[in-house]
Amino acid sequence: MATLGNPISTIAVLEKYGFKFQKKFGQNFLIDEDVLNGIMDAAEITKDDFVLEIGPGIGSMTQFLCERAGEVMAVEIDSNLIPILEDTLSAYDNVTVVNEDVLKLDLETVAKEKNQGRPIKVVANLPYYITTPILMQLFESNLPIESITVMVQKEVAERMQAGPGSKDYGALSLAVQYYSEPEIVVMAPPHCFIPQPKVASAVIRMKFHEEPPVDTDDPKFMFRVIRASFNQRRKTLANGLKNGSGIPISKEAIQEAIEEAGYPLTVRGETLTLQEFADLSKILKQKIS
Repeated sequence: MATLGNPISTIAVLEKYGFKFQKKFGQNFLIDEDVLNGIMDAAEITKDDFVLEIGPGIGSMTQFLCERAGEVMAVEIDSNLIPILEDTLSAYDNVTVVNEDVLKLDLETVAKEKNQGRPIKVVANLPYYITTPILMQLFESNLPIESITVMVQKEVAERMQAGPGSKDYGALSLAVQYYSEPEIVVMAPPHCFIPQPKVASAVIRMKFHEEPPVDTDDPKFMFRVIRASFNQRRKTLANGLKNGSGIPISKEAIQEAIEEAGYPLTVRGETLTLQEFADLSKILKQKIS
């Protein structure tokens, strides 16, 4: 059974190996069994599942995953944690630990080899400093992902499910909502971790859409438009697009596209919905010479 997930067991393992936390990896280990069980329940882990875990740390959540999942692959960037994981996961024969940077790992090949292309679930306690790059890589990969359930900074979780017009709404909100249906499922105050972070955390579950919620023939171009629209939040949409990279369209053509879409030139990007960005992107793309 899982022996980690509480302060006493975690401290004992850290002391046994003389482990030193490294700020560059954003290491904060979970020490709350209720939160860990909440993550398992939210992710709906069963023996039919192949689970990709990113950043297992000393294996606290990995143990819980191994108890419920059919197979687990844990990707850990810190080589100092590999001997610890070999120890804490020694009782389980359904886990593979990979010492690699997940941003450099060929996850598509891993999924094919380990799960024969069937849907996988991703579960992680993500380092706050690299949350967005990891999520975007997962979104834009060709992985057959069923859901992503991750611990992130509470503010980031709120941003993921924010709607138009709110201060939290932005490019991340739209990316998450294009690929999935996000829902905050568990809250985790600082005392649930060692060392304690300075901010509150939340677990957000993202169930992937079977089909994208909006119709766009070029998602990459649409997201270039979206990123440009939010790069300068206080500027108008027209100014944001004019200064955005990857949008080779003149200022006049941009203004024409905005008016064709039915908006005044004073409109700001933060007021547009995902569907409206999809529609505007189609008009803009037609104006590329």
